[in-house]
Amino acid sequence: MVHSDWGDWLPRAVEAADPDGLALWYLGCNGFVLKSSSGTTLFIDPYLGTGDPPRTVRMIPIPFDPADVAEADAVLATHEHSDHVHGPSQAPILAGTGADFYAPAASIETARESGWLEEYDLSPGQFERVDEGDAVRIGDLTIRVTPADDPDAEEPVSYLVRHQSGTFFHAGDARPGGFGGVGRHYDIDLGAVAFGSVGMIPDKETREPERTRWYNDENGVVEVANELRLDRLVPTHWDMWKGMSGDPTALHHHARSFEYPDRLDVVEVGDRLDL
Repeated sequence: MVHSDWGDWLPRAVEAADPDGLALWYLGCNGFVLKSSSGTTLFIDPYLGTGDPPRTVRMIPIPFDPADVAEADAVLATHEHSDHVHGPSQAPILAGTGADFYAPAASIETARESGWLEEYDLSPGQFERVDEGDAVRIGDLTIRVTPADDPDAEEPVSYLVRHQSGTFFHAGDARPGGFGGVGRHYDIDLGAVAFGSVGMIPDKETREPERTRWYNDENGVVEVANELRLDRLVPTHWDMWKGMSGDPTALHHHARSFEYPDRLDVVEVGDRLDL
C-alpha cells in the first residue's frame, strides 16, 4: 500500500498536459514519466517506496499513489533492484491501465517471484522481456535497449527514447565505461545519470555500517555525459537515500572545462522538463 501526502495532482497534471513534443516529469530517485505529443505515456523506474529503514531511508516525498494513475502505455525497468522493480509502486499502474512491463529477464523474474501476477491480477502477457540491442515501438516513441555498466546489478540495461522532437536517454544506475558506442551513434538531447555520494550504509545481512558507493560521483557523472555527448544532463538519485545524497549544483564546476554536457538541468521531484 502506497500513501502520498501530495494527493493526485501529479497524475492529473500529466493527464492534462498536451505537450508539443516530449514532456518528462521527474519522480525522484531514478523515476520519470514521459508523455508525447500524441499522448503516449511511459513510466521508467517509478519507485514510491520508503526503502528499508534504517538501512535505506527515503528523504523525499512520495509524489503520488500508483492507484491514481489512469493513463499509461508502458512501465520500463532498467534493472532488478528494489527501487527499480517494486510491486507496490508499479504493479497497480499495470493493473489499473493495462500497460505492459518492459524489463530484462532478471527484473521480470524478480517481479514474478514477488507475486505480482497473483497479488495484482496481472496477465502474463503484460510482461515483455527486453535485451540489449532490442528496439520497441510504443505509440509514437521508439525505445532502444542499450548497454549499462552497473557493477551492482545482475542484468542492467539503459533506454534511449526517440521522438520526433528529440531523444531522451535513461542510464539507470550505470557508471562510465559502457556508453561510448551509444554516444557515437545517437544524438542525445537529454540524459538522466545517477549521482550520489559514498556513505556508510548498514550491510543487508549483518547490518554493520559499510563504506558504500552505488552511484556516480561528480567526476563519474561528467565522464558519462561525455561518453554520451549529452546536450543536456539531468542528475538523478542524489535526492533519495539518507547518507548517499549529493549536491547536483556542484556538477557545474566539474563540467565547466569539458565539451559535454552543454547544459545542466537540476530538477526536484515533480518538476517537468520538455524536449
